[in-house]
Amino acid sequence: MKTLNSPKFYLAILFVFTLIYNIGCSYNQADEIVQKEFQNTTTDLISSKTNQSVIIDGQIDSHWNKATVLNFDPKVPDPGNGLFSGYIDDKYSVSMRSMYDDKFIYFLAEYADDSKSVNVSPWYFNSSTKLWSQESTSKTIDANGIVTRNGFGEDKIAMLWNIDNSTPKFVTQTCYASCHVFTSYTDFSVTPSVLRSNTNSGNHYTNGANEKLDQWWGRLGRDVVLGKMDDNYQDWACGPNVTNLTGGNANGRHVDDIVVTGNSAVWPNRPTYSTAKPQGSINNRQSLKLDGTGANVNVPMWLIPNASDYYYIDVKDTLANGKAVKINKVSSTGILSYEGGIIDPTKDSGFLRIGDDVQGGVGPKAIPSYIASPYLEGRTDIDFAAKHTGTGWVIEFKRALKTGDKLKQDIDFSSLDDQPFGFAVWDRSNNQHAIKPDLKLKFKK
Repeated sequence: MKTLNSPKFYLAILFVFTLIYNIGCSYNQADEIVQKEFQNTTTDLISSKTNQSVIIDGQIDSHWNKATVLNFDPKVPDPGNGLFSGYIDDKYSVSMRSMYDDKFIYFLAEYADDSKSVNVSPWYFNSSTKLWSQESTSKTIDANGIVTRNGFGEDKIAMLWNIDNSTPKFVTQTCYASCHVFTSYTDFSVTPSVLRSNTNSGNHYTNGANEKLDQWWGRLGRDVVLGKMDDNYQDWACGPNVTNLTGGNANGRHVDDIVVTGNSAVWPNRPTYSTAKPQGSINNRQSLKLDGTGANVNVPMWLIPNASDYYYIDVKDTLANGKAVKINKVSSTGILSYEGGIIDPTKDSGFLRIGDDVQGGVGPKAIPSYIASPYLEGRTDIDFAAKHTGTGWVIEFKRALKTGDKLKQDIDFSSLDDQPFGFAVWDRSNNQHAIKPDLKLKFKK
């Protein structure tokens, strides 16, 4: 008892607690210093290890509260040839989080967008021309640069990754490493050669035969329906050897599983590729003769009678006993015929445009432009879900750290090494998109 009442005893206890406190502070300060050195808060997406099960459903579950948030603002650039006219300098506020476990890497992306744009290039009946037409996927702009009609493209996101560090320029340029905007070119396919203009065009391809990039598309209409982010890749496609001669029609973007099969026998001998199986979004379009004998016109191939406010047709509904019917005739007045019935747009305003020219939309019976069919094989690697909140999108997706890819078409995260990436946002558009380059994924081990 004397020991417990001894002043020396209390001094010893005070010393121990002080030491523990100071050690704790030192560790906290050290952690803070390490964290600051580890992360650039404007460019680094920190992926933390998790032991919790992450369900991909477009909901922000509580386990995401522990993940580090990266905020950035992709901006639509000006490539200089009018390619992004009508969208230049548009910006979007994006936040991202990431986690990983022993098998998968998970991502959560959010961005502000008060309009849910998932109805892509819908079919409507033009009462003036008496023809069926499709809305443009991008804004229509007149010769004075004035927007005369808003586009009917799709909200979407994309990410671009460097496969096996094969593309040196990607380390410093990310998205821009494979982005090629086409200017005037010399056409050597004719004699004598001539200079041809090549405005409003561009494409993606890498800059060397062994360079490949992994491209993830997240279309917030069709891919949500399919539950998969579209897994693609980019390659050389003969790059400038084709582009400089033929005016920008080299395309290095391909869906996974497509491979080079050889080279065309036709000058300039661009690569030939295998053909993908029907999957994903299939065009709901066909050509029929007016009244069976007249001019060929484009019309929808499938529709669901009496359906309203639908933006896709499920491929299952095109099979026997499905809800969709196949159009087999079109009249010069626009009447569509199918086995067992007709669609007469002259008597049903639901198939017409509505509202004013610029801000207007389409009627509730507008016919979807695509048929949704499940992705196959290499395009199924990324689970995907998204929900529109009324003010923006919440998007969740996951992929195996290492897929079963044998074709060098997927990035491998299993080493947990830092990975540069680029991020893009589309707002109701087809080609025109905002870009945030020079981002970096870092695994917190």
